[in-house]
Amino acid sequence: MPVYAVALIKIRDRAAYTKYEAGFAEICSRSSGEILSVEEAPRVIEGDWPYTRTVLLRFPSDACFQAWYQSTAYQAIAQHRFGGSSAQIVLVS
Repeated sequence: MPVYAVALIKIRDRAAYTKYEAGFAEICSRSSGEILSVEEAPRVIEGDWPYTRTVLLRFPSDACFQAWYQSTAYQAIAQHRFGGSSAQIVLVS
């Protein structure tokens, strides 16, 4: 069953975040992840939206998501995201 990762991101340091972005797509695709949407200006229908970026990813299974998120390659680039932003990430199916 596919799972979807939704990341709500507040970018504080664009230079650090750009380093994260540089390797993201390749590492995501290695675990059969698919980038469905990356949005910096969503149309807000209700409430406040204090996030700089919203990302929607699809993985074939929870196992594929976990393999990606816990991989050495992802964790290496994630350090740039941790340094340049804060995020709330949820997994839904």
